[in-house]
Order: sequence, then C-alpha cells, then structure tokens
Amino acid sequence: MAAAMQPRGARTVSELWLRATNHPPPNPPFLVETTDGWRAVGWREAEQSVDALAGGFLSLGIRRGDRVAIMSRTRLEWTLCDFALISIGAVVVPVYTVSSADERVHILADSGARVLIAEKAREYTRLGPAPEGTLEQVVAIEPFPSADLSLAELEERGREHLRVHPEALAHARAAVDAEDPLTIVYTSGTTGPPKGCVLTHRNWCSMVEAIVRVPGLVEPGDRTVLHLPLAHVFARLVQFLGARLGVTIAFCPDAAALSRSLRTARPTIFPSAPRVYETIYDGVRSRFEETTGRRQRVIDRALAAGREASRRRQSGERLGLRLRSQLALADRLVYSKVKARLGGRLRVAIAGGAPLAPEVAAFFDALGILVLEGYGLTECTAVVSVNRPDRYRFGTVGLPVPGVEIAIATDGEILVRGDNVFRGYYGDEQATRAALGDDGWLATGDLGAIDEEGFLTIVDRKKEIIVTSNGANIAPQKIENAFMESKFVSQALVVGNRRPHVAALLAVNRDEAGKVARTDEEVHALMARIVADVNRRLGPEEKVRRFAILERDFLPEKGELTPTLKVKRRVVEEHFGDEIDELYAKPRARFVGDSGET
Repeated sequence: MAAAMQPRGARTVSELWLRATNHPPPNPPFLVETTDGWRAVGWREAEQSVDALAGGFLSLGIRRGDRVAIMSRTRLEWTLCDFALISIGAVVVPVYTVSSADERVHILADSGARVLIAEKAREYTRLGPAPEGTLEQVVAIEPFPSADLSLAELEERGREHLRVHPEALAHARAAVDAEDPLTIVYTSGTTGPPKGCVLTHRNWCSMVEAIVRVPGLVEPGDRTVLHLPLAHVFARLVQFLGARLGVTIAFCPDAAALSRSLRTARPTIFPSAPRVYETIYDGVRSRFEETTGRRQRVIDRALAAGREASRRRQSGERLGLRLRSQLALADRLVYSKVKARLGGRLRVAIAGGAPLAPEVAAFFDALGILVLEGYGLTECTAVVSVNRPDRYRFGTVGLPVPGVEIAIATDGEILVRGDNVFRGYYGDEQATRAALGDDGWLATGDLGAIDEEGFLTIVDRKKEIIVTSNGANIAPQKIENAFMESKFVSQALVVGNRRPHVAALLAVNRDEAGKVARTDEEVHALMARIVADVNRRLGPEEKVRRFAILERDFLPEKGELTPTLKVKRRVVEEHFGDEIDELYAKPRARFVGDSGET
C-alpha cells in the first residue's frame, strides 16, 4: 500500500503528516460514528481541516514554542487540532477531562498555556478560575457562551488568514525542528503533583519507527477503535502510527459505547487498558460457567483444544492436522461468539498502562484472540517493550522495541536508554537530573527482571515497595494482581508499610458476588476464601493476615485513581485510613490464617 512505501525516518511529526496527505493511503484515516452509522473522513477532508485550523491558530498569534492546551474526550477534533498545532511548531499540552480542578489549574499554570481548547462548557466550568496571566483565549469544540470562539469559527478565521497570507503555513512548517518540543504531557501524579514531560519531535518519530519495525504488530491498512484518552501518550502514538502506516482510526469518545463501537467498526487491532479485557473475560467466563449439559461439554472441549494450541504456538510446535480440525470446529461453535463481541476481525489486541493478569491473556489466546501486553511510560514516549505476534510470553511485558535499550540496576530498577527517552521535566531541573542522571539512562522507578530470552517482567513500583516493621520488603502489586484474578474482586489495595504484617482493602464486584453470596456474612466468607487462596501462593511475610471489605470502589473523581486508572496509593490510604487503622486494631481472632478461617 502507499503508506508502506513512505520513506522511513521522518524528522518531525509535521513532516510525517505532510507525507501522509501528499501520498494518501487508499483507506480513510478516520471514522466518526453518527446516527446513520460510521462516516468516513477522507485524507483530503482531514488535510483541509488541519490546514484551516493551523491558519486559525496563526491568526491568534500562536507561534513555534507556544503552549496550547487541549481538554477533551477522544474525538476527531482532538486529533485535527493536534496535527494543526504540530504543523506550526506549537507545543500541545493535553489535559485529562477527568482530572481534578486543582490538577487542571496546575497544568495550565505550570505549562504557561496561552490557549485552551475545551470540548464543552461542562469541562471548562469545572476548571474554576484560571490562573492569572495565563490563558488568553478559550476555543470551544462544542460552542458555549463563555468561550471566546468556537472551533468552527477558528477554522473560518484560518481559511481567511491563509488566503491573505498564503505562505504562512509553509513557513511555519519549515521552521519546525526535530529537537523542538512537540508536547508537554503531565504525568498521572500517583506520588504527587503532575510533572510535565517534554517530548520532542525526535522522541515521537523514533517511537513511531520502533513500532513499525515490530513484525506483525501494526500493519498498513489496519483499522482500530480508539477509546483511550488522547491526553495519554499511548493513544497519541496510535494516532501518529495512523498517519505513518495508513491505519484507520474509529473514534469512540464515550466509554459506554465501546461495546457497540467494537461490534460495528470491526477493528483489526485494538489498543486498550487491561481492565477492558478483564471485564470481557469475567463476563465470558461467567456465561461459560453457567452453561450445563451438552453445551458445557462443547465449551470444555473447545477450551481444551484452544489451550493446547496456545501451548504449541508459544513453544514453536506445529499444530498438526487433527488439532487444526478441532480448532476449526471450536471456532464455529464457541470462539466466534466471543470474537463477534470484538468485531470479528481482530488480529491483535494490545494491553498497556497497567498489569494484565496472565490467565486473562491465556484465556483469550485459547479462544484465538491474541492479547499482547506491553510496558512503557510517558518519559519514554509510550513504549519500552512489548510482546510480539510471533514471540510472546504471558506474564511478561515482552521484548524491548527496536532502538530501545533496557538494563536492570543493582537494586532491581529498570533503566531505559534510546531516542524515545524524554528531554526532561518542564521547568524542573532537579527532577530531570534525578530521572536521567549523567549517563543518559532513564531511571523508570519500576522494578523488573529480564529472563534468559530477553523478556521483561515488572515486579512493582520502586517507591511502592512495602517495608514492614519486621524489615520484610513486600511487592504489593504482585499480591494485588493475585486478588484481581478473582471475578468477585473489582479492586484491591495491599497495605502494611511500617506495620507488623500485610493487610488488604478489597472492593467487591457486587454483580458477580451477588450470584453466590446474598448476605454480608456470605460475602465476607467468600472474600475470606479468596484471601486464603491467594495466601497459599505467597511467601510467609507476604501473606495477607487481615482484610477489609470496602463499601465502594476507588474512584477517579475522588482523586483515588489517575485518568489511566492507576491507583493513587497514598490518597486511597488517606481516604480509607479508618478502615486501615481498624484492621491493625482488630483482635487476634480476626486474623486470616493459612486455612482461610477467621
């Protein structure tokens, strides 16, 4: 296809976009859902909108290096504004729509954003009073009275500006350099106020080319449903890969519509957070468990054949004619029903942003749906390592992507080096020096291990290691992931720092638990059995001695989760401080022992 014939190694993302529009692939770049179905947005239409918006920003006085913030759900307009701003050398500052008002104000003030692009009045009014001396203009994607102008008006201004100044956009594009900042992406702030990661055009172009070089991961002509927030680097990478490889992006702004979008847009690749796959897994597994008789025997045989095929694929063995025949029958009777929920054409699913339970990935693989887990962080422009279609190992985050080096420090911390590593934290030299040091290796803050075949496994966050009063070092993520394997547990947080033993806060999946436990006592007994089961897999110091059942899940609107659904450990411990204190004040009889008795 035309996209695959593009010269490799664009210097800037502005050049990347220009190459795509000058030599457009045959498939459309974008799909937008309407009441009549999906509407294709062609390359010419997208190019005209991007050029008009770029002219509009120039008419507002935005120039190379100026910061412009975007606060919107994932939608076409986000992407068009992004490419427009990138084209004139402006620096895009994403703002999560689910961030707290304090975080939003901090990001706008810290970045010095001159213009804010807001999706709706609701998003803007939640912002509160803007910091003095910062915002000059507010542009509304969906018009509201307090905005200075709408996006449609900005486009119209841009067309007029470029009519009067026909060379303005070409001159602006020519001035953009590979070392220029493309964006300042603020970290999710699990350990304090968000810090702005400065990512350059070189960072992004090297990252795009690294993914292009992973065989079979993303291919020309692929189609994807994008529901991840474009404020996150993972979604932005998908967007830029779309321009590089001619991938069609179907936008899904509303999480509640994701299931429908998958069925109707029919993606071939699907990037998402592990929680989405876990939710599908829980639902499918529950339906399988509820079947009886002949149907149950059919499912059991299909899963057995799928597991054997998965084992052989991972070990490099041939499937053989008999197993292939079994798989064909299983696909017709069982697998295809699950695949249909994901559109029926899915070639590869990608999970990132949080740990994916190995049994979830193995379950999908047995159904013929390959979910590949990867690892990355904002400071590395999204991706450090990823499992590959032809080489994967469940429970790991894969192999380093081409051009990226990984090392393990003496204390177990993962170190990363490559052109994808960020320039530093905006306006924070001390934090930059602490992260990058003098040797160019980024200290990720994550603990990990590399096996003999080069696969990376994440152990935990370095700063989140629990040190009990007995001096034991405990990795809480390992224990929390074990709890999350149960369909009856929606969230788990392990505590015990400077305490005599480990305890757990457990949020119950009430829908699933309600099928087997009707009273509070029955729910408590169910959780006790789960704790006992997890404890059997843990070392003596890791065992959860007490647990509390929470009345609610951790919530982003209460500041307990980041926009990418990572748990803010310190905030949760503060909000549920009474429950934690009660755990450690309970009498000995309330301990959960190895037998699971309380």
